[in-house]
Amino acid sequence: MSNFLELCLRRQSCRSFSDQPVEHDKLAQCVEAGRLAPSGCNAQPWSFVVAETPAVVAEVAKCGQQMNMNPFLSKAQAFIIVLEEHAVLAPAIRKLLDSQYFAKGDLGAATVQICLEAAEQGLGTCIIGVYDREKICELLDIPVTKQFGALIAVGYPADGKIRPKIRKSTDEVLRFV
Repeated sequence: MSNFLELCLRRQSCRSFSDQPVEHDKLAQCVEAGRLAPSGCNAQPWSFVVAETPAVVAEVAKCGQQMNMNPFLSKAQAFIIVLEEHAVLAPAIRKLLDSQYFAKGDLGAATVQICLEAAEQGLGTCIIGVYDREKICELLDIPVTKQFGALIAVGYPADGKIRPKIRKSTDEVLRFV
């Protein structure tokens, strides 16, 4: 395994994928990393759908190209959809909080772990924010009432160049007390 901070530096939003197919085992490993993410009260409020068949991937890519955005998706080789499931919280917690209180953060943790595992394997990912959720549900036989935690495009980067991270300075975001 890489040094974790080096892995964080290598992980980036890939917007230029090669034509190289992604191996099924690598996609399964990425999902396994997501499945192992921490969750509030160990509720694990997620499930995952992987689109890897080329014809299906092409249709999902079109769903992410709303408003002429994300043209790079046509080169993605797979998509991982993180779905929100009902969280089962301990009765004492459930009396105080809605069952889905932690779910959004839990789905974020699973998504990050998927993307970091992909980077560890030399894959590129991009979390897509604009897409036709209803059409994706129809294509992948997902109930239309199901909430998405993330739509992640996956593929081998067309070029392995790592861009410098542009982030706020540590002084802007950190305070010890």
